[in-house]
Amino acid sequence: MNIARASIDKALITWIVMLGCLLGGIWGFATMGRLEDPAFTIKTAVVFTSYPGASADQVAREVTEPLESAIQQMSEIDHITSSNKPGISRITVEIESTYDGTELPQIWDKLRNRVSDAQPSLPEGAGTSIVNDSFGDVFGVFYGITAPGFTDAEVHDLAEFLRREVLAVEGVADVTLAGLPDEAIFVEPETAILTNLGLPPAAIASAIANSNAVASAGSVTQQGQKIRIEAPSGSDSVEEIRGLTIGVGGEVIEVTDIARVFRGRVTDPSMIIRFDGQEAFTMGVAGKAGLNIVDVGKRVDARLDQLMPDIPVGVELHPIYQQHVVVEEASNAFLINLALSVAIVVVVLALFMGWRAAVVVGTTLLLTVVGTLFFMSLFGIEMERISLGALIIAMGMLVDNAIVVAEGMQGDMAQGKSSRDAAQDIAGKTQIPLLGATVIGIMAFAGIGLSPDATGEFLFSLFAVIAISLLLSWILAITATPLLAHYFFKRGAGGGAGQYDGPVFRAYAATLRLALKLRWLVVVALIGITVACYIGFGMVKQQFFPDSNTPLIYVHYKLPQGASIHSTSDDMRVIEDWLAERDDIISVATFVGGGASRFMLTYAPEESLATYGHLIIRTEQLEQIAPLQTDLEAFGRAQLPQGEFRTERLAFGPGGGAPIAVRFSGSDPDILRQLAQDATARMHEASDQLIDLRTDWRERELVLKPIYAAERAQTAGVAREDIAGALATATDGSQAGVYREEDRLIPIIVRLPAGRSAGADAGTGVSASHLIDQPVYSESASAFIPIEQLIDGFTYEVQDTLIQRRDRLFTITVMAGVESGVNAASVFTDIRGDIEAMPLPEGYRMAWGGEYENSTEAQESLGKQLPLSLLSMVLISVLLFGRLRQPLIIWLLVPMAVNGAALGLLSTGLPFSFTALLGLLSLSGMLIKNGIVLVEEIDLTRAEGVPFTRAVVEASTSRLRPVVLAAATTILGMIPLLGDAFFASMAVTIMGGLGFASILTLIAAPVFYYLVFPKARREEKAAQAA
Repeated sequence: MNIARASIDKALITWIVMLGCLLGGIWGFATMGRLEDPAFTIKTAVVFTSYPGASADQVAREVTEPLESAIQQMSEIDHITSSNKPGISRITVEIESTYDGTELPQIWDKLRNRVSDAQPSLPEGAGTSIVNDSFGDVFGVFYGITAPGFTDAEVHDLAEFLRREVLAVEGVADVTLAGLPDEAIFVEPETAILTNLGLPPAAIASAIANSNAVASAGSVTQQGQKIRIEAPSGSDSVEEIRGLTIGVGGEVIEVTDIARVFRGRVTDPSMIIRFDGQEAFTMGVAGKAGLNIVDVGKRVDARLDQLMPDIPVGVELHPIYQQHVVVEEASNAFLINLALSVAIVVVVLALFMGWRAAVVVGTTLLLTVVGTLFFMSLFGIEMERISLGALIIAMGMLVDNAIVVAEGMQGDMAQGKSSRDAAQDIAGKTQIPLLGATVIGIMAFAGIGLSPDATGEFLFSLFAVIAISLLLSWILAITATPLLAHYFFKRGAGGGAGQYDGPVFRAYAATLRLALKLRWLVVVALIGITVACYIGFGMVKQQFFPDSNTPLIYVHYKLPQGASIHSTSDDMRVIEDWLAERDDIISVATFVGGGASRFMLTYAPEESLATYGHLIIRTEQLEQIAPLQTDLEAFGRAQLPQGEFRTERLAFGPGGGAPIAVRFSGSDPDILRQLAQDATARMHEASDQLIDLRTDWRERELVLKPIYAAERAQTAGVAREDIAGALATATDGSQAGVYREEDRLIPIIVRLPAGRSAGADAGTGVSASHLIDQPVYSESASAFIPIEQLIDGFTYEVQDTLIQRRDRLFTITVMAGVESGVNAASVFTDIRGDIEAMPLPEGYRMAWGGEYENSTEAQESLGKQLPLSLLSMVLISVLLFGRLRQPLIIWLLVPMAVNGAALGLLSTGLPFSFTALLGLLSLSGMLIKNGIVLVEEIDLTRAEGVPFTRAVVEASTSRLRPVVLAAATTILGMIPLLGDAFFASMAVTIMGGLGFASILTLIAAPVFYYLVFPKARREEKAAQAA
């Protein structure tokens, strides 16, 4: 049964299908989930373990090593990295990319069990390990909140109030707060009074701890009712802590008599956050999986608007990032681009085929797109960057099917055929080749979309949307298009001039005859152009992922290891003041001591480090980012030479890491540092285009070590722990308990007043002399003994305070950036030989990281999948024709698809990014489709008994209009995307490639066909001779 004819005969069913697509699409657009990025699982967990007092090396060997040994036994692990700092171990566990999000909870449970089982092997004094598996949560609605003039307690109350209220909003999964002021209750006893009374600081700590302890007081039974007895409540104010009493020599004294008690901020907070130079804290809101983030974001905004009357005057909420606004803008921009694309298609077709064909093809295209939205909603595919991109990629292929059918029917009806006969004729000729070409177009993306690893998870929606839209376009092309043609196209009288007698067709036919005569010259020219384009393609800038459309730029700043968080904060203030004077800046969010909360999927927060400063800068327009980046880098490097200053554009997709990175692994930190130094020197010599050379171990720090006089100290009854305790009390202080304020637990710190002032303001000489005077309490002697009698002075030592490991080996990474506009791949080629030629000691190894590693992994992933999809594409093309020569002609064209793309990218200066790769795949699909339809047409014309050469020319001429129109409509339909930073590379790839592909289809394909059938040529010559 002929489907096209039936679609006219059974018009009601066709109308139901068309209305179903239209109304279903409107419903789908209204109900489908909207996200910024695909729902992609970050397969990373972080294990934190504290080991107070231990050096970074001790942490690595005594805590990290046994934990990593236990974790590595899990078969699901891809690799383990760890960062070891004094007193804290941070292990990052990466799961194999072949596991999807549904399997992760079970894997995290297994990880917790492994970590729990390893706890007994940890040293005494190490804390319980904490497994954070919510590391990948995205807090897409992200605010900076300023409350100038409010006390720290009021700021905490405000933050908790906002968190509580926003958590109650429908669709909100979690709310995170960061940058709240770190407070403590400080108890500073006078050393002279303690010494005179013979009262150890531990006695004060004990009194405070006991006063605030929560203890069970039992219960009583009264008249058959059990009544719980509550213990007396502890200190619930600073005044009560001051009034605590301590027994000394038979007398009772109050804490306030011997110590100053006050509430204040800790000297070195874990994090400092500012918004536009004002102190702030951040609130990040995460939506529940699968929900429309636009709706969730709007509900959060509405709830915050309702709360504004209850929030004190002066408190301001500043949006740092609003995912729902970005997503809504992207959806609206897509609709505008879609409307423009459809309008361009209609206008182009109206100019070349008349308004009737324009309406027929335009309507089919519109129905295909809205029908795709219907099926996307039905299958739970969200509207996000990748699925929107898929619709845009598919646009060129969607219009192709309808144009082939409409153009064929228009020609047949002009010759006098009825609409039913024309539909039957053209569908009979083209529906199977078009279906085969459509399936081949879908299979071009199967390798990426069905990959079992992270690539497949991230890009599945791309494959799904292209598959849905292309199959739907084929169905509508052989149902809706014939019916619409039946209503709109006029039936001609027939017998007039041939439909291909126009001057353009005659000129093309003459050109093609000449090309067939000079066929070998054409082949040589094509090979020459292809070789030249492939060489040119090597000069195209490479970019892992394109820059985002959001006008954001980051600053990363690191001071030498050991600098205080306040020094980092002061340096950041210099940049903030400079930015405040610029008119193009909307806002500046400053983070000192760590990165921001993960506010977008592709943002990777830096780990906590006092020497790290981070800015998130928003400009008014995307175009202002490039000049700002240049000015900012120049200013930052000039004004802050003491630190590493670099900027980073916000890119779509996970960052490729440092453009250049090389890892050295081994057992001795000194040898590793030497190798890193050697590599840095070699990089400098090999290329002058490298910037920001650095290592991830950072600089070594100066450590002050008391020399324990074992004999004297043990005679006095003073252990190493007593000396450590005395030094801690004299400097940072020691925690004596917690002060409960509603749901907050504020630490109570006992410290000596002299330590903070001398240690903070004076040089190391003064600080050391201040420590040497400290008394240490001896329990056995019940007296204070000066510390200088218990130690043989102090010594200085340089230590690694940031030790990185990878897969249980000490690993140092040398990283570098490249100058703006420079191709990282070419710089990598320049330095690769020198680095790989480095002699390595036995037991040490070198590996490349950064963009090279990421792109290599991505290529390997594609390399595993693409051959399978390529094989299926070849197989379909062979089955379609039932012969080998016709598919050979088509596949000879595919390598030449790169030619136009290379010319387009080189002429515009745009990089070959991930989206350009997708454009190239789409291009090959369109080229194959045109090739199949053309070769099939030549076969059919020959089957009618037309002589060989004439058959090739006539069939090719009949394909001229659909090929050129499909190319023209697609190329012009891509114009709205040129202004989109994300899709620009892809648009240029398709536009340049398709322009060249049209020439390939119309000239190269007939020439190749002519060449692969020598027998037909000889028979034709023999027939002519006869």
